[in-house]
Parts: sequence; C-alpha cells; structure tokens
Amino acid sequence: MKVQRKRLGDLLVEAGLITERQLEAALLDKTVDQRIGDVLLQKELVTERQLIEVLEFQLGIPHYRLYQYPFDTTLFSLIPKEVAKRNELIPLKKERNKLFVAMVDPMDMIAIEDLRLSTGFQIEPAIASRQDITQAITKYYDLSEEIEEISEETASTFTGRESLEDAIRSENSPVVRLVNQLLLGAINERASDIHIDPQESAILVRYRVDGQLRTERSLPKHMQNVITARMKILANLNITETRAPQDGRIKKNVNSRPVDMRISTLPTVFGEKIVLRILDLTHAGNDLELLGFEAENLRHFRSIIQRPSGIVLITGPTGSGKSSTLYAALHDLNDTTVNIMTIEDPVEYQLEGINQIQVNQATGMTFAKGLRAVLRGDPNIIMVGEIRDKETVEVAIRASLTGHLVLSTLHTNDAISTIVRLVNMGVEPFLVASAVSGIVSQRLVRKVCRDCGEPESVSPSELDLFHKRGMTIHKVMRGKGCPSCNMTGYKGRLAVQEVLVIDDEMKQLILHKESMNTVREYAIKKGTLFLLDDGLRKVKQGVTTTEEILRVAMVEE
Repeated sequence: MKVQRKRLGDLLVEAGLITERQLEAALLDKTVDQRIGDVLLQKELVTERQLIEVLEFQLGIPHYRLYQYPFDTTLFSLIPKEVAKRNELIPLKKERNKLFVAMVDPMDMIAIEDLRLSTGFQIEPAIASRQDITQAITKYYDLSEEIEEISEETASTFTGRESLEDAIRSENSPVVRLVNQLLLGAINERASDIHIDPQESAILVRYRVDGQLRTERSLPKHMQNVITARMKILANLNITETRAPQDGRIKKNVNSRPVDMRISTLPTVFGEKIVLRILDLTHAGNDLELLGFEAENLRHFRSIIQRPSGIVLITGPTGSGKSSTLYAALHDLNDTTVNIMTIEDPVEYQLEGINQIQVNQATGMTFAKGLRAVLRGDPNIIMVGEIRDKETVEVAIRASLTGHLVLSTLHTNDAISTIVRLVNMGVEPFLVASAVSGIVSQRLVRKVCRDCGEPESVSPSELDLFHKRGMTIHKVMRGKGCPSCNMTGYKGRLAVQEVLVIDDEMKQLILHKESMNTVREYAIKKGTLFLLDDGLRKVKQGVTTTEEILRVAMVEE
C-alpha cells in the first residue's frame, strides 16, 4: 500500500515529535546502512516508545510486547536464525495463510517480500522494540539450539579427559556457543554481573541489572560441569580444582566492543558457584559531567581534586560507583604535565597515559607497600584503589602532607562519619584535619524508565518529606512498567552524592575533637547538599523516585 511507503521521518514530523530541521540534521549524520530511527534514538530526539506509537497510530500496524509472550516455537523453523537476526524480526503466530511477524522496522518491504517468498505465507507485520526482539532471538534461537545440542550428548561423552577438553575448547562446540550466548545476553541487557548458581536439580543463570538480581533462565543440572569448566578455561583457571575458591579475568570482544570480566568461583554444597563482574571498556574514563553531579556539587568536587595536595576520599558501600567516580576524576586530571600513578586491586579499566599497578598478595605487593613504591616514582597524583588498614592510611596521609594529591575510597555510610572512621583506624585528629581536603559520599539509584514514565500526584508522606527538607513538589515521575525496562519501571542508574569540603573552620572542629553533630551543624550552615537532599532534587527533576532515594539515604528524625 502506498501509505506504508511513507518515510518514518515525515511521520515523526507530522506527529510533532521532531522538527524539519532536526530531521534534516539526522539525515546528514545517517550512514548508508543506518536507519533514520536509529539516528534519532542516538541523538535522544525521540524514544523507542514514541517511534512505535507513531507507526502504530499512523499506519495502523499493531504493537506487540514480547515480554512473556507465548511464542509458538514450531514457527521458528520457518524463518532461519540468520534471517531473523539480519532483519531484526521474529515469528509470532500463524492464522490460516497468514504469518504474523514482529519487526523493528515494519516498513521494510524487501524483508517482508523475502519472507513471503520463502515461507509461502502472507506476511502480517507487527511492531516490537529492538530490545524485545534481540532478547527473544537470543532466548529462542541461540540458547535453545545450544541447550538442545548439549542435551543430546550422553553423559559418557564427557567422562574422558580428551572429550571434555574438546567440548570446552572448540569454538564450534555447543557448550562454547552456549556460554558465549549467556555472556552476550548479559551485555545486551546491560547487566553488571552474571551469577551461575548451582541448585540441587538445576543451574540458575541470574543477571544483575540496575543493581537488582533477576533469574534469566534455568539450565539442566547435567550441564553444570562443562559450563563451569568452560568459564575456567576462559579465565585461565585450574579446571581440576573444585574445592577451593579461584579468581581470574576474562577479556573478550563482544559485538566489536572490548569487554573485561572478573570471575570468581566458590565451592558450595551443590557445586561451584560462579560470579562474573562485567566491565564494559567502552565506558571507561567517563566525563565527570555524565556522573549525575548537581552543578553545586560538581563545582565543589572539581575544586578539591584540582588542589596540588591533600586526600580526597570517595565513600560508600560496594557497588555504589566509587571506582567510576575515581576514574572520571583521573580522566579529568590526566595531562602530559603531571605524573599520575595508581595502585589498585584489581585494575578495572586501563587508562592511557596513567601508570597503573596491580596489588598482588602472593608477591607481597599490598596497597601500603605499593604506595611506598609509587612515592619513589616522582608522582604528582596518586590513586589508591581502597584504604583498608591503618598502614595504608598512614602512608597516604604522609604522601598528601609531602605535596601529593591522593585519591582513594573508603567504606562508610556518609561523608561526616568518614572522619570518625579515620580516627577509629588510629589516625590522629590533627593528621585528619591537615591531610583531608574533601569527602564525597555516593550511592547509585535507578532511573525512571523514559518509555513508560508518567507523572503522578505526590503522596502525603512525600509532601511531608520534601517540606522537612525545605522543598516543594507537585508531581513525581514513576514508571508503569514496559518491555524496555522488563516491567520494572526503571532503566539505567545515576549517582546521588554529598560533597563535604574540609575548610579551615571544619579543620579546627576536627582538631579540637568536636562531636560529629557539631561538624554536621557547621556543614548545614555552609549549605552542604547531603545525600537525601541531592536525591530529592533528582526526584523533583523526574529522573528517579522517592522510594529509590529512601532506599539509599537515611532520613534524620
């Protein structure tokens, strides 16, 4: 039909979502093999949901959400995996001589005609999000194929040492392909961790996405040994050692993106549990502007990291984004006129122009010993991955007092309690007052999904909370749940921070061992933006929810 050949860009202009000028700019930036919709998504001029709604309304093409869709798996034999991947489509259902197919681009007439000729059915296109289709293809084409092939293998196949070696090393082996698909699936889902959990009668594969663990699939128990062995081979671990924990590292290119994975194995009563931490190297060295700092906090943070000496501490629990903030600060400070050296455990991201040292307990290379060695290397700026003991903090303080800028992390609840923690570690208050320039406390919270976020009225308890912090609010954003966010209402994370600048008057309070309440009162008087305040500002901006902020920040009575 003629209407179906109308350009997507024109439909978006007619719908008032973009202007003619924005469309022209996107067309200029578009490469030959790129769709205009992809360019507009990259520029964040529209969301995927808006694209789908325009096509659904303007062309009368139905939209399918594939989350928990009851697929007819017998139809997958009609469309080969290569065709499904190339054209980003998946079969949904069959009615008489009609085959309903979910597509990212339902106006791709060439793909539709090819399907009609190859299947013999009249093709009825429907719209689905790219993420939905990618996940469905991975789950029903890729993983199902590999699982079926492994299931066909008899238990005796892997009893011989040589047979097992072949199964876990050959790139054409179904075990290898299955593990590759599990890794690819996690990366596509933006997971930070993969958990392979052995149970009594199955293996659970769980992904941690936006800080929340969710079960991705359950695998048959008989696959446990070969999957574990394959993971160990990738990380150069001892596949014969099953009774002791092991740690390693995997480096792979996935879809032309370098991905670094830290792996740890732990013996449990049902076999070895495996956890992989995924470090996407394309996101290394983030700009400070992209970390979610409020303008006021960013100004304070930049002022303390640009001082020639002193200690700057990033605090928070595990998984609060401390390392990302440290790397972003190093990226901001990296210059040919300064010598930057780091001592880390492990080195997560490799930064060009920076000398990075790996802690190695086996050779005696601890944080304290490495820091002493670094000081002999004429550094201007030193990054210590974590302050764990009195010895390390004493060397760091000595370094800061001799004219070095030291950046490090510490596990504390907030910025002010960090001062107490340092004193409890055995550091004299006068040394804390002299050496520490500033403390940043940080947490990660989930962002409201852009596709399903809608304004809602504020509850009485929220109004009361905002009123107590001297703020007013009329509407909050909450996600209703959609396939894009796996029905959670959240997609992506951002940081909330408090930045405590240790000025001369605060140094005097620390020096005279004043109570932390006195220090807090002075910080409030100076206008310090605490975690709760920073979080509530972001709720007011519509990027997160009050529930997320209360999950990570304490409310003072």
